[in-house]
This record gives sequence, C-alpha cells and structure tokens, in this order.
Amino acid sequence: MKHVKFFYFFLVPLILCSAEIDSTQKVKIYYFKIFDEIHKASWWMTKSALESAKKENADVVLLHLNTYGGELVYADSIRSALLSFSKPVWVFIDKNAASAGALISMACNKIYMKKGATIGAATVVDQSAQPLPDKYQSYMRAMMRSTAEARGRNPEIAEAMVDPDIKIPGIVDSGKVLTFTVQEAIKQGFCDGEVDGIYDILALNHVKNYEIIKQRITLTDKVIYFFMHPVVSGILILLIVLGIYYELQTPGIGFAFYVALAAALLFFVPYFLEGFLEYWELILFVIGLILILLEIFVIPGFGIAGISGILLMILGLTFAMVDNKGFSMPLNNYLPLIRSFFIVITSLIVAFILSLFITPNLMNVKVQNETISLSKELSSEEGFTAADKELYFLIGKKGIAYTVLRPAGKVKIDDEIYDAVAFLDFIEKGESVEVVDVQTMQLVVKKVL
Repeated sequence: MKHVKFFYFFLVPLILCSAEIDSTQKVKIYYFKIFDEIHKASWWMTKSALESAKKENADVVLLHLNTYGGELVYADSIRSALLSFSKPVWVFIDKNAASAGALISMACNKIYMKKGATIGAATVVDQSAQPLPDKYQSYMRAMMRSTAEARGRNPEIAEAMVDPDIKIPGIVDSGKVLTFTVQEAIKQGFCDGEVDGIYDILALNHVKNYEIIKQRITLTDKVIYFFMHPVVSGILILLIVLGIYYELQTPGIGFAFYVALAAALLFFVPYFLEGFLEYWELILFVIGLILILLEIFVIPGFGIAGISGILLMILGLTFAMVDNKGFSMPLNNYLPLIRSFFIVITSLIVAFILSLFITPNLMNVKVQNETISLSKELSSEEGFTAADKELYFLIGKKGIAYTVLRPAGKVKIDDEIYDAVAFLDFIEKGESVEVVDVQTMQLVVKKVL
C-alpha cells in the first residue's frame, strides 16, 4: 500500500508534468464543447475536434462540458480518445458532469469547474433511470478506476461514483452514490480549480500569450448532427413507415412515396457519411421492403414473406443506428443496440396508431372553413360537372373487382370500369363487390360474401 501511495502522490505528478505546456511561448488552445446528451454525435464531434487540434498543432485541447450523461459505449470511445491524445486535455465543467460526463471529465489531464457545478453519479441506468444489472455496473466501475489511475486520481473515489456500496470515511457513506461539489472535488483531487470561464483557466495556468482556435461546425456538420439525433431518427422512421403505408393505399406514385423516399435518405445518408451504416444493413432494409411489396401485390393473403419483410426492415433500421461490426457490438456493450431497437419499435407502433386514426379521416375530408370556399359558381355550361353526384346512382349496384383492391383499384359494373376503394378488407381480383358510397370521385365498395 505504501508503494501505491508513493506512486500516486510522487511519481504520477512527475509524469503529468511532462505533459504540461510551455507558458513562455504562444500557446494554441483548441476549444470545443459538448452541451448535450452523450451519444454518437458527441463522439463524432470529439473525434473531429481532436483531429483538427492535431492538424492545427494545438498545444492544449479545452473541452467545455455540460451533460447529464448518455450512452456508455460512446462515452467510452470519447474517454479512450482523450486518454490517448498526445497533448494535454483540459475540461471546463460548466454545470454538470454526471454519469458519462464524469467518466469523460476524469479522462482529461485537468478538471476545472464553475461555481455550483457537480461531478459524479455514474451509475449505469436504463431508459427509465433504473440501475442496470451488476455486469454493467462492474464494467463502469472498472472504467472509472482505470481512468482515475491513468490521470493520477484516487481510483477508489472514482469507483464510489458508480457503486453505492463503497464506503469511504469522511467522503461517502455506504448506500449513496458519490457526487462532488466544486470544493469537495478540489479537496479530493478531482478538480484543479473553481473558475468562471475559460479565461480564468488560462490565468490559473499562467498562460498570457495565447491563440484560441474554436471548433468550426459547418452547415453540413450541423445537418448531420441534427439528423443523427435519436429523436429525429425516430421521426424519420415514422415518416418512412407512414409514407410506405399510404403509398400502398393509392394507385401509382404519389406524394406519400416521395415523403418516404426523402425520410429514408435523411435517415440513412448521415449514418453512412459518419461510418455507422454498413452496406448489409441497407440491403436488409431494401430486401425487407421488397418482400412486403411482393406480399401485398403478388402473394395473396399475408404470411411468411410479409412477416419476414417487416423483421428485415426492423433489423436494418436498428443496426444502422449503432457503431457495430456485423452482429457484435464494441466492448460487448449491447445497450446502444437495445436503445436503437426501442426507437424503431416505438416509431412503428406510433405509425400504426396514426394510420388507424388518419385513414378514416382521409376518407371523409370536408372543407368547412367558409373563408376558403370558392367565390365563383362553376356551372355545367363552363364544362364543370359534379362527378360524385353523377356516380350516386351506382350505390347498391353489384359488380366484380376488375383489379386487386388493396384498398384502391378498379371495379367493373354493367360492363363499365370505375375507380374504387375497398371499404374494409382487401378485395382480390374477380371477387363480387357492392357499391356502398361515393367519395372524392371514387366508388367505395365492399366484398359480397
């Protein structure tokens, strides 16, 4: 134990001193910030910042941080990148460095905190903020310990930020996850100073001659960052599903098709550009879509092809959102995959509910606002006819399905062909039908049993 204490309190500071900057020369400070949940976009921003700092030959990297945590796999990627970076990395905790934020902060050479800020509470939790099984906590404890050791901080204190069973006299009682205030963090060596801003940090390090290079986020970067956000990805999946569903309700290619196509491009392209999307994931999605189309237009009923198509589309969308290698995840951490699957399934359920609500309303759309009604009467002398009224005489008549109605198609009544839409069930070609209504210049028909 004496040798361990000697290492932490004597050798480690000597090692860290070798990473200090020379304040007598002009110092290049590369500045970037993370003010959001830690997810794939945060990892992308950090990786981009470190690459730019290296190109700029920066003397130190300054991370401005404010986060309540996020996805463990991306926090670990950020941690590893910061630990292996060749130049000193400082972090300025603006308000919060909780959970994944605490792990990232401890990977930096120096930690500075604003008055009122906190660091700690690194227990791994699920979507409902409930602690996950001990195998996840064990992994997080190990990362916190090793990170603290790498930066010369007390590993037992770092572990106590994860494990409520750890008791350190005078610091944390058993049963409580450790979180530090600024002064507590300074006292225990987890903060190098209380500051109001980045210029105070430079003053504490006696840096007077400096150049601050801020991370430049282009419009393209902002667009990619926006569309990679989990919430936006979920909305895009919702639009893809709804677009496909409503396109199948009407003959030909229409507005719904272009909505689905645009949503698919906005979903897949950002992930492809950032290296998350693999070709096989896109192929799974396309094959799934083809199987669904075959089930609807070629194969009668709904069976193996349709179910397989839905499953393949779900797999393609789920794996496209994570940084996987085949079916395996980095560090055997499958939490991001579970979150991705949750987003996809939630979007599908919402799409199903919306389709049940919207479809009947689309069949009965009526313009009731008098302020947008036509002010001019359109007479038959000018070539205008009330087409719906002309078809009313067909209500009650029977005929056959001239094409498949899923639900739109054509029917044959008294040797005449009419556009029609099925009232409830899909109707196969050749089946007997009866006209029950007329809507928007189309016959509404039901199957005659």
